[in-house]
Amino acid sequence: MPEFTSEERDARHLLRAIELAAEARGRTSPNPMVGAVLVKGDRVIGEGITQPPGEAHAERIALAASEEDPAGATLYVSLEPCAHQGRTAPCTDAILEAGVTRVVIASDDPTPKAAGRGPGILRDEGVEVRFVDGEIAEAARLLNQPFRKHARTGRPLVVFKSAMSLDGKVATRTGDSQWISGAASRARAHRWRAESDAVAVGIGTAMHDDPQLTARVEGVARQPRRVVFDCEGRLPLTSRLVRGAADVPVTVICGRAASRTAVQALEAAGVDVIVATGPVESARVESALDQLGARDVQSLLLEGGPHLAGAFLEAGEIDEVRIFVAPLVIGGREARTTIEGLGVGEIASATRAIAVEVDRIEDDVLVIGRLREW
Repeated sequence: MPEFTSEERDARHLLRAIELAAEARGRTSPNPMVGAVLVKGDRVIGEGITQPPGEAHAERIALAASEEDPAGATLYVSLEPCAHQGRTAPCTDAILEAGVTRVVIASDDPTPKAAGRGPGILRDEGVEVRFVDGEIAEAARLLNQPFRKHARTGRPLVVFKSAMSLDGKVATRTGDSQWISGAASRARAHRWRAESDAVAVGIGTAMHDDPQLTARVEGVARQPRRVVFDCEGRLPLTSRLVRGAADVPVTVICGRAASRTAVQALEAAGVDVIVATGPVESARVESALDQLGARDVQSLLLEGGPHLAGAFLEAGEIDEVRIFVAPLVIGGREARTTIEGLGVGEIASATRAIAVEVDRIEDDVLVIGRLREW
């Protein structure tokens, strides 16, 4: 059997670290998803996955799980080790105490309190540190896009999700939209809710559907914050969202036009109210995202409706689009389309995805377009 080169060994163990990190999806926010693999000689002697906030990081778990003395071992991590005191002690301390002599890293940490400090400390103490690049580095970065965008901008990553017919309609001329996509597609969307910090709709959707906006799938670590963009504070106190605010957080984002009475009534019912400011709708979207980010919301699943999606698109605040295309033809000049708003005047001005994935889910086709990378 041919022997692996050093780079091939590094790649194999880093891919395993990324695979481990992905198992923590929906469980670590506001911390990033991180996986770690501890290798001595040709043997894996420990593995770790970052736990929920306040619990151990992947590096410490891998070291604690080590089947033998980790002195002289190589540690593979999907994200650079931290060197700052947060809810837990710095991982660099544990790495140095264990006598690890080499650390191989798949991606950087863009937060100002981290950003190269951990690797720098390790190098100063004589530990060999290697950052990889290429496809492995990109895979590690893509895994933590919400964390990375929040670290750089203070705003959550926005994923727009919708279901449409073959002719691009999301509802009939009477407003009926249940159900365009199939059961398997709806289950996938509930899994996305479970992996998100927050899920958002407009007041029109909230009034028409009276949704719960919870993730109804097995293994949910925590329910997402429910967010309603409601300029005038019209969300009924009798709605299922307000009545469930004590169990799962609800945030209403209103404008200065909302009456003080309406805002106070929502707050008295346990709803978190954000007042988004700005001279135009796109500015108010940015204000809302800034304030959600300040609440540690790093990922926002934008579910509707078309008017709200249009406002986000015109604000330049949609990072990824996930569209279920169902084998239906609805027709109708007054039937609603996926995204409204002013739109562009020329095709050359349209937003183009930098990467596209296509998947078949029973009778539906899921198209995912990534608009930017952080």
